[in-house]
Order: sequence, then structure tokens, then C-alpha cells
Amino acid sequence: MRQSTKTILIWLILILLFVSVYSFFNDSSSSKEKTLDAKAFNSLLADEAKARADRKAAGQPELESPVELIRVYPGDRQDAKFVITYRTQSTKAVVQGTWGDADMEALRASGIPYKIEKRSEGSVWPQLLVSWLPMLLLIAVFFFFMRQLQSGGGKAMSFGKSKARLLTDSQNRITFKDVAGVEEAKEEVEEIIAFLKDPKKFTKLGGRIPKGVLMMGSPGTGKTLLARAIAGEAGVPFFSISGSDFVEMFVGVGASRVRDLFEQGKKNAPCIIFIDEIDAVGRHRGAGLGGGHDEREQTLNQLLVEMDGFESNDGVIIIAATNRPDVLDPALLRPGRFDRRIVVPRPDLRGRIGILNVHVRRVPLSAAVDLEVIARGTPGFSGADLESLVNEAALIAARRDKDKVDMVDFEEAKDKVLMGAERRSMIISEKEKKNTAVHEAGHALVARFVGAEADPVHKVTIIPRGRALGLTQQLPTEDRLSMTREFAQNTICILMGGRVAEEIIFGQKTTGAGNDIERATELARSMVTEWGMSDEFGPLNFAGGKQEVFLGRDFTSGDRHSEDTSQRIDAEIRRIVLHQYERATEILRAHRAELERVADALLDYETIDGDDIDQLLAGQKLARPLPTARRPRMPEPPADDKRPVAMPPVAPSPTPEPV
Repeated sequence: MRQSTKTILIWLILILLFVSVYSFFNDSSSSKEKTLDAKAFNSLLADEAKARADRKAAGQPELESPVELIRVYPGDRQDAKFVITYRTQSTKAVVQGTWGDADMEALRASGIPYKIEKRSEGSVWPQLLVSWLPMLLLIAVFFFFMRQLQSGGGKAMSFGKSKARLLTDSQNRITFKDVAGVEEAKEEVEEIIAFLKDPKKFTKLGGRIPKGVLMMGSPGTGKTLLARAIAGEAGVPFFSISGSDFVEMFVGVGASRVRDLFEQGKKNAPCIIFIDEIDAVGRHRGAGLGGGHDEREQTLNQLLVEMDGFESNDGVIIIAATNRPDVLDPALLRPGRFDRRIVVPRPDLRGRIGILNVHVRRVPLSAAVDLEVIARGTPGFSGADLESLVNEAALIAARRDKDKVDMVDFEEAKDKVLMGAERRSMIISEKEKKNTAVHEAGHALVARFVGAEADPVHKVTIIPRGRALGLTQQLPTEDRLSMTREFAQNTICILMGGRVAEEIIFGQKTTGAGNDIERATELARSMVTEWGMSDEFGPLNFAGGKQEVFLGRDFTSGDRHSEDTSQRIDAEIRRIVLHQYERATEILRAHRAELERVADALLDYETIDGDDIDQLLAGQKLARPLPTARRPRMPEPPADDKRPVAMPPVAPSPTPEPV
């Protein structure tokens, strides 16, 4: 109450100051105005008329009259017939008194310009408004700028105040029932909620609540959703802020906002403060290659002091989320600041089923929809991926004017999420289409015959999707948590299948295998330098510390092995890739008839799945009819056209990297 009274007094003083200044200037400007009686004014007119007549008689030119203009207003009182206002170059005078027709004749004889106007008999408020309009404009401008300064916080120049938002029960509430697939992480945070609700249960045994909880995980795994569920379940004040909200263009603002945030937390203790994307402010100190003062580093120092400094922050729990724990400062991760680290992983089969059950609550499903089948076909999907899958399926069903979403919609949505949207309007020549069909058929057949240590083929298409002209999609039958040496070798062999098929059928090489070669080389390099899967070197690591340059760690250190070893590593990588290239060649030469059969089916149907490939390999024809919607094709050039055929601008991208 006292603060509001103080604010009102300040505003009153400022307004009175403005009024005083305006009155001073207004009085000074009106000090030259005086009132004349009719006799004095008639004398002035007589003198002016005599001066004009004398100059005219002497043949001298007329001088400019000191009287600019006389305005005559018909009098509205009994004692005055006219009220005259005139202005000279330096004086404004008002003539009052009885003024008759003879006086008017004298005015005409003087030769001074005059104008007869009707006196307005309106309200006095317009006159007051005109006189006070400049003052009102000044006050309005002052209020505008003060409100602009107050918009950042509660006071002027408040850019140092925290931007944390206090979540209330009136907002869209999320509980632990809305979170699935991360059961262990839920148990960890539920313990914190239990401590806030009944601290004596833990303190009587000497336990203390963790000061900080760091949630780590890949993007889309549900870290922020879990924090929102904590806000809905905690029953205590919950402040939410992003790591990027601390740092501004002004030096020292970040540290000031950290202090203000913890002051708010202490006033509302016990409470929870959630910092999303903390890596934006908590990066390793001293990192990077540039010099000078780093505002982010000063902000981090203040955050470290507030979390576990000289003063205690009992009752204030910090929960942070990041998908880059490797770049965080070690002082931020030590016990006493972030006592508990919770890993939020990608969901397994059971977790995916639970996540799908959460997201289909508001989606009408047909009786044929089996969420377990969908979950088994989406290994490696995060919670955000599954939410996008359900949403895409609902949009596809609505586009087809369906009342319910069925399995066909989910399958098409899965292909869209995995491989991208179809580009059926893209015009492609028959030669390019045949080349793409042979390329993708090569991938599919090598994946079919390379051995058991390979993911089965899910779908093969020559319809451009995303940035690729064609795709061969493989999906594991179960979650794959590690990779064997045989699986890595078979993956390289499958990647080489597209280039080998082009050479066998057309006897030429195209740029379509560029992405395949790049991925195969990187996989072979990892086998040699990281995973110890090379017979030449054995279980040794040559990758060294793979640190990002912007972190500034080990920037000046070079390779940890000799030049001779580097040459041997390159030779071993080449040997692994070429060996798998030869394996792919042997497989496709032995199954050339099947290769042509699958390629022809792709030209006819444009998209086939694993069951279709099994039928084709068994010598059967596909029973389903040909698709009615076909992509437009470019007309073939004449036989004598010697122009070179353009290569596809984007390389086909076969199987995604194993999860």
C-alpha cells in the first residue's frame, strides 16, 4: 500500500511541475497584451490617418502600417456596440467600450485593413482545450515512454529483472498420467514431489532433498513434458524460464536476472525453478576460441553461487533440461548443485505403446487399429516422433473424409515420418526412373541375401520423397541397442548394393550412390578407429578426443598416432569397403534375374514392401492391381539425340542409420 501511495505522489509532483513550467511560458507570452479604451484607440486611428495623408500630399510612398489587422466583433452588451481586437508588430491590444457608427467611419477613413467577424458564443471548453493541448501532449508522451520502460518488469529500466513465468492451476494442467514411456524418470521426480508434500518422512532419517535435478536425453524424448507434469503435480510455486532468457545485449543483465530469479524463489519457498535448455547459459567456462569478456560466463558464475554458494537456498529446487550434457561446465554438474541426473531415453516397445495410448485419447480409431503393431514398426521413435505420427494419421484420415483413423492411415503416416512426403508432381524421365528402380532393387536384394545380421526390408519406393529420388527402408524387428561387427559389415554391403546394381545392369556409374559411399566410408572408419573391429589393429582407439572446436578443448593437440599409422588406417578402411563391394557384386550377379524382376515391379508399382519382395523372389506375380495415380514422366529424347543425360540432383538415400 505504501509503495502505491509513493508512486501516486511522484506522479502528482511531476504533473504539477509540468503545469508550472507551462504556466510560466504562457504568462510570459501573454505579458505583451494590453487593453485600450475607445478614446485612446480613436486617437491612434487619427494619428495613423494624418500620417498617411501627409505622406500622400508630399508625394512620398506609404510606409507599412504598424497595425497588421483590426478585427471588429459586433458587441453583445448594451454598453458596447463593437469590440475591436488589433495586433501591431509587437503588441496585442483589446479595445473595449462604446463604439458607434462614427467611430466605424473613422476606421474606414484611416485606411487600416480591418475585418468584421461574428463573435462565437460557444462553450468555453474548446478554448481551454486549445490552450492546454500542448501541455496534454507533453504529459501523454511522458506517460508513453514511462510505460515502455516499465514493460520489462515492475519498474523503469527493469531489464535486469527475471523473465521467469509462474505457472498457475488455471493454465493447461499436465499430470504424470499424461507422461508415458519414461517410467524410471517419473519415479525419480515423483520422489521430489513426495519430499515437498511430506518432508518429515525423509528428514527424520537424515535425508535431504536434492538441490538440483538435471534431465538429460535426446531431443523429443519428453524432458520438458516431464517438467510440466511436475508443475501440475507439485502443489508448490513453479517458475519456468529458458536458458536463453538470461543473456541480453546489456552487460551484467544475465547475472542480475539470476539473482532476481532466486530472490523470487526464496520469497515463495518451497518452490521449483525449471530452466529449459540450460546449455545456453551453462557451457564450459573458458571454452571457445575468441577472447574478451563473455557475458554468458558471468551469468554462469552467478548461477553457481546461487545454487550452492555462501548463502543457502533451502526450499528452492532447481530442475534443468538439456540434450547437450557434454558441453556443460563441470562445476555445474557436481553434487551439491545438481545432485541427481535423470536420463530420459528413447522409449522401448512397452514405452511406445504407452505413449501411443496417451496420444490417441482424442483420436477416433477404427476397431482394426492395433497399437502394438504400430509400436513394433516404429523402433527408435521418440515421444515427439510418435505424437507426430498420430497427428499425421489423423490429418490423412480427415483429408480422405473418414470418420475414424485406420491402420492404412497409420502406415502412410509412418512412411511420411520416416521417409518424407511424396513428391508425385516431380517430372522424371524414363531413363532416370529405370536407373532409380535398379539402384533401389540392388539395395533390397543385398539386404535380403546378405545374411541374418541385417534388418529386414520394410518398403522400397522410387517415388521421390524429401530430398531423395528413391528409398529402401529397413526396420528392425526389435529395439537394437548395440551393433555387432557382422551387422556393420552387412550394412556396408547393403549400401554398396545400389552402385553394384547400376554397374551390372547399365555398365555405368552415377552420382546416385554418393550418399551411400559417404555413409559406408564413415561406418568403416568407426569400425577401425573407435570400435576396435579391425583385424589389422585390434581393440585400439585412434579417434582421440572427438571434441567440438567451439568448445576449445584440445584445440592445439594433433593426431595421437603417427603418419604411418594414419596411412595404415586409410588402407584398412579401403580394404573393408572394397571387400563388402565385392560381396555385393557376388550376391547380385548370382541373383540377376531376381534383380531385374524387382526393378520391373518397382517400375510398375513404384512402391513395394517386404512381402511383395518375398513373392517376387518366389517367382510369383504381385496380385494387387497397378496404382491408378502415376507420376508424370518426361518424354524420351529421340534416338539420334546425343545430348548428355542429366544426373539426379540429389543422391538416393537408402536405409537410415541403425539406432
